Amino acid sequence: MNLVEKNLLDSVDARTRLAGSNKMEILLFSLGTREVFGINVFKVREVGRTPRITKTPNMPRGVEGLISLRGNVIPVLSLAPFMQLEGSPPGLGKTMMVAEYSKRTLGFLVHEVDRIIRVDWERVKAPESVLSGNQGLITAVIDLEGGGLVSILDVEQILANAFGEAMIVDIAPARVDPDTSVFFVDDSVVARRKIAEVLDKLGVRHKHATNGMEAWTRLQGIAAHCIQSGTKIRDEIRLLLVDAEMPEMDGYVLTKNVKSDPRFDGVPVVMHSSLSSDANRAMGKSVGVDAYVAKFDAEALADTLRPLLER
Repeated sequence: MNLVEKNLLDSVDARTRLAGSNKMEILLFSLGTREVFGINVFKVREVGRTPRITKTPNMPRGVEGLISLRGNVIPVLSLAPFMQLEGSPPGLGKTMMVAEYSKRTLGFLVHEVDRIIRVDWERVKAPESVLSGNQGLITAVIDLEGGGLVSILDVEQILANAFGEAMIVDIAPARVDPDTSVFFVDDSVVARRKIAEVLDKLGVRHKHATNGMEAWTRLQGIAAHCIQSGTKIRDEIRLLLVDAEMPEMDGYVLTKNVKSDPRFDGVPVVMHSSLSSDANRAMGKSVGVDAYVAKFDAEALADTLRPLLER
């Protein structure tokens, strides 16, 4: 086991202190090509050599089989063939990253892990359409100071492509005025689509942004318009729903900005994140979120939003 593998998760407290600093830590890895990929360290539970995998029939494309890990049976997905990367070496990746995502644990096979880097979210950019190939599996791109690009995987899209999207069950509408509106922000196409479905079933109107900086710019514009027109901000935005990880400005900094601006008094902020650990909930609480709900459980999201919308 190399140094990265030994020390991958040795400082949760230090990472928790990143809340509100607009910084993130990325684990860099390769898939056997010249490209460098990354995943948020908070999603990764451990890294080790690829274990023996039990092949099972009728697995989705890219899912190599199952393993038993600490008493749990988890699926293992080989990223290079799943992403159909040209030039990647044959066979399975020799290293496995175990990730916890939206209350689901799974293994990702990669060629090798490199190191952990700390970057400002301002340097994390949404990919241009020409860069977001691989079936839209890249959610952001980082331009490293020493040169080169890092492609950040859209794990939500990977899970949706591999295992399908969760069905939205019947959700009772909220008892609210028909003009009630929610503003939500998320950089994942899959997440935005599922959030919109839940809000439609709740019977509320909605606007959205695709990253924290875009959201903050638009929210400031809405607040300025309300002051100019003499209307209340809650008439325009009853609730703000934010993702934690987003290019340019993360959900923690966005929440701090909103909570420190008196123009948004009375507008609750709900953090909706695939990072569902106690540490991440503590991070959300430290910046003032009114509620925290893990992705993606449609009923849990609706049950969290409904009382805040109705009060």
